[in-house]
Amino acid sequence: MKIKKNDTVKILSGKDKGKTGKVLKVILSVKSKDKDRVVVEGLNLRFKHVRARRQGEKGQRVMFPFPLNASKVAVVCPKCGKATRVAYKVSNKASDISLEKKQRICKKCSAVI
Repeated sequence: MKIKKNDTVKILSGKDKGKTGKVLKVILSVKSKDKDRVVVEGLNLRFKHVRARRQGEKGQRVMFPFPLNASKVAVVCPKCGKATRVAYKVSNKASDISLEKKQRICKKCSAVI
């Protein structure tokens, strides 16, 4: 999965199209036909109706961010500030295999995300 928790993402489609927010949670699919989903802070909000627990207490509507498909969001590069695709690059510190590190790279400006 190229999107991780605490990434800044831009929503590409839907009612919140064009808005940006921070990823709170990444939900990976268990089955191959399911899609990976992300929860973005303050976006794609839904209402949940909660019953009264005690007599005399009122029920309420709680608003919470609902998961959306990971294909509907794009990572925003911290350097250039544009929504971009993510590439991977393996950097070698030395000839030793144990020192290799996999980094996420912005496709537009080649900066490390």
